[in-house]
Amino acid sequence: MTAKELKMGFKRTIHAVETHAGEPMRVITGGVPHIPGKTVYEQMVYLREHDDQLRLMMLREPRGYPPLCCNLLVPAKHPEADAGYIIMEQVEYPVMSGGNTISVATVLLEMGLLPMKEPVTELTLEAPAGLIGIRAECENGKVKSVTFKNVPAFAAHLDAEIDVPHLGKVTVDVGWGGMFYAIADVRQFPHIRLEPQYGAEIARVSAMIRQAAIEQLPVKHPHYPGGGISISQLSGPTENPAADWKNSVTVASGDLDWNHPNTWTGALDRCPCGTGTCAKMAVLHAKGRLKIGEKFRHEGILGNIFTGELVEAVGMDGIKAVIPTISGQAWIYGLNTYVLDHTDPFVNGFQVGDIWA
Repeated sequence: MTAKELKMGFKRTIHAVETHAGEPMRVITGGVPHIPGKTVYEQMVYLREHDDQLRLMMLREPRGYPPLCCNLLVPAKHPEADAGYIIMEQVEYPVMSGGNTISVATVLLEMGLLPMKEPVTELTLEAPAGLIGIRAECENGKVKSVTFKNVPAFAAHLDAEIDVPHLGKVTVDVGWGGMFYAIADVRQFPHIRLEPQYGAEIARVSAMIRQAAIEQLPVKHPHYPGGGISISQLSGPTENPAADWKNSVTVASGDLDWNHPNTWTGALDRCPCGTGTCAKMAVLHAKGRLKIGEKFRHEGILGNIFTGELVEAVGMDGIKAVIPTISGQAWIYGLNTYVLDHTDPFVNGFQVGDIWA
């Protein structure tokens, strides 16, 4: 290596805080220049359409792996917001994510990026979906719990029967809680239990349900054009007396091709899934099984719980919707500086089919 090469800096230097709520969720705190856009939603669209390299680099190998999510902190555009954030996942930019919101709020307060007030800190975040109210319970410099007030959730399909290749007929609900979820009762699959050791089969079946639902159940959100069903959720009863229901959400890690069974997979959300809980609550409410003001304790595959509540029924462009809140906790587990060497040929990271769809 020449003296000139030794003096060269890095192509990119990214500072991040590593968190988890069961699910690993990275929060980028520095190293990203100005992103065009008058709102956080417009900034998200700009990254998606014109500069996807950051998402790919941070979520693919060697810096990422299939279950990982990533959030980019940005200055708020809305005058009522204290900070903004853009959510990045393996195959998309969701306009909202519950676990990621809890992690972002935890990082902002525990890292001193926004002032913490004990015992309760209230603030407003600007997600691509809009303004998200935050109430954080704090003690001795630690965020003990985060409750966020989500954008409206609603049921798009109830008890719809779809034909899933190699599985047969499956009954699903489809709900919006920040993304569109295809939700199937796990009791339709007697060979599956919502436990970690069944993870590979949960991912396989869920990925197939998701793809069939995409193909057979059209959905449309009045405010976010072009988005379809993103995620599938298997749910069912729980034996945990501290919870009301249990679920496992599978996030795509690549495109599913019916002709290639190795692509019938994904990555399980390790947390109880905030927007998935909102979608489930919207479906239950539409079926008359969950009232406004009634708590809903949703257990994830690791046994941790998010507590949801529907606080208001609203109309949204002719759609009957509900406003959910979700409470949960995230934990910081690391501080990292990621770099991209000038000579690294894998500027977008890489994927190998042993673990990626």
